[in-house]
Amino acid sequence: MIEPFLNKIYQGDCLDLLKQIPDSSVDMTFADPPFNLKKGYKSYKDSLALQEYLEWCEAWILEMVRITKPTGSIYLHNIPKWLTYYAGFLNKVADFKHWISWDAPTAPMGKTLQPNHYGILFYAKDAKQLKFYEVRYPHKRDRKTNFLSKDYGGKKAGLHPFGSLLSDVWTDIHRVKHNKYRDEHPCQLPIHLLERIILMSTDENDIVLDPFNGTGTTALAAKRLGRQYIGFELDSEYVEITRNKLAQEKPNSKLGDCWVSFYLDKIVTLRDCDWEKLKDYFFIPSKPEEIDHTPIVLKSKVAVSSPLKNGYKTEINEFRLFENEVIY
Repeated sequence: MIEPFLNKIYQGDCLDLLKQIPDSSVDMTFADPPFNLKKGYKSYKDSLALQEYLEWCEAWILEMVRITKPTGSIYLHNIPKWLTYYAGFLNKVADFKHWISWDAPTAPMGKTLQPNHYGILFYAKDAKQLKFYEVRYPHKRDRKTNFLSKDYGGKKAGLHPFGSLLSDVWTDIHRVKHNKYRDEHPCQLPIHLLERIILMSTDENDIVLDPFNGTGTTALAAKRLGRQYIGFELDSEYVEITRNKLAQEKPNSKLGDCWVSFYLDKIVTLRDCDWEKLKDYFFIPSKPEEIDHTPIVLKSKVAVSSPLKNGYKTEINEFRLFENEVIY
């Protein structure tokens, strides 16, 4: 039974813990493992020999597939070098869906063709039974003029008022760079990155498991979105940080009856199937072509979580948006 594991963070080796999870019992698995790049983890040696690292990765990847439901999704985040090996493991036991290129905006330094993106492999346990939702993100605009950054030519009147359907190249989510938002962890992911993935692949109360919990980004995103979570982490200090943050977190990332992802008081991801329920919360230009220079705005205040500060506290802020205030 999976129930005893739900909504808990476990300290221990992920392979040992994964073996305790029943077959086909989790709706979504997400892994952001050590990159074997000599990062400064406190309880893990991030410098294994090549074959040792690959054999270890194959073992936990196969466990992830085993525990995922036939309707479920498997996501693996890493640098492209390792994802080429991961794909080889997964192609034998699951169905490839997408290689997501996360261009976490930064300025590469050094030689030509320096790495400037992370990859996220997206596989289905069974493509014919896969649960998946199309999602939208806000139109990209010029900061000064609010005009659309992309030239849609004569097609502007047909644009969706909120934003475009997501492609497999993500450029709108930044890495966690500022120390005031970071935990003492070398590779912390932004929470709205995980919220986007969770919105694509799960429903309310579905189960999300992360075998490399770190300081809890996946679990926090799942709880905010009304999902259940399971996290495994080798480092006891990271486990304590996660538990402290989860104790202060609430499932509150909603607009009306729909789960959405907020960042800096803005909606950055919503499900396309929810738009008919959500559109009444926005002021939308009467003429479709005005979307070119007139971002839509929310009609009233919404309670959302602010970014995590020092990795421990989540504050709930209220903000008001009226017709003359622009959020995108």
